[in-house]
Amino acid sequence: MDNFRLIPYESNNPLSPNYSYVFKFENEFRYYKHVQWMREHWTDSFYWTIIYLSFISFGRIYMETRPKPFRLQWPLIVWNVMLATFSIMGTIRVWPEMMHILRNYGFYHSVCSNSYHKEVPISSFWTFLFVFSKVPELVDTVFVVLRRQKLIFLHWYHHTTVLIFTWFCYADETSVARWYVYMNYFVHAMMYSYYALRASGFRLPKPMAMAITMSQIIQMIVGAIVTFYAYYIRMNGHECGISFDRLYAGLAIYISYLLLFANFFINSYLSPKPKSSNANGDMKKTQ
Repeated sequence: MDNFRLIPYESNNPLSPNYSYVFKFENEFRYYKHVQWMREHWTDSFYWTIIYLSFISFGRIYMETRPKPFRLQWPLIVWNVMLATFSIMGTIRVWPEMMHILRNYGFYHSVCSNSYHKEVPISSFWTFLFVFSKVPELVDTVFVVLRRQKLIFLHWYHHTTVLIFTWFCYADETSVARWYVYMNYFVHAMMYSYYALRASGFRLPKPMAMAITMSQIIQMIVGAIVTFYAYYIRMNGHECGISFDRLYAGLAIYISYLLLFANFFINSYLSPKPKSSNANGDMKKTQ
């Protein structure tokens, strides 16, 4: 339990914000060992993706043989509460670094310097946790399959590409990942809190769901903007801590996410819903 002890955070590094407290395991985090491991193993993300897609395929076949889907209400509640708690903690721990950099060093530094990773052990630690959290987050789809819910392309495409892209970027110590990671923590804090409440049986207003999807769309817009900005900086011969292959991958992924989330928003909230043909006139709902 000693690693969970709160200790004073003393740093003479001007790039580091003045955290009022720090956990011992955060303060002692050393990024270079984990970067070296990731450079040797980042392609393992493809193996996880193969396992994930195989589960989807065979899991759906298996569920077709069952007369009823699994309910899994309590496991789903616990799972979403865990992810919401993790995302809230991550948001709290990393965003002071972002605000400090924007206020004192500007937008260029926030995009093109990986000081969040090399200079600040707190944000470096939570970035590392974020990258590895993309593997357990695949369990989201396990609940969808076992509960026999509608599995849309956006869902599994997003999970697989985020996993591969985050491991790909961490191996490169990508500077723009400051924006990728911090935004995702914030959006997931809201999203998984919403899912936890829904799974617990709370009836939440439709505008809340719309607001969460809108926050995801905004995340994709900002992600595309900062990636394009880094590309512009590099093309003009200036220094920016991201390689061209990560830039091309980032632009492709964020633009595809933007299109898919926008399409999801339109179909879910703006398009007229067809009338149900069942006797009660109730529309079939899928979560």
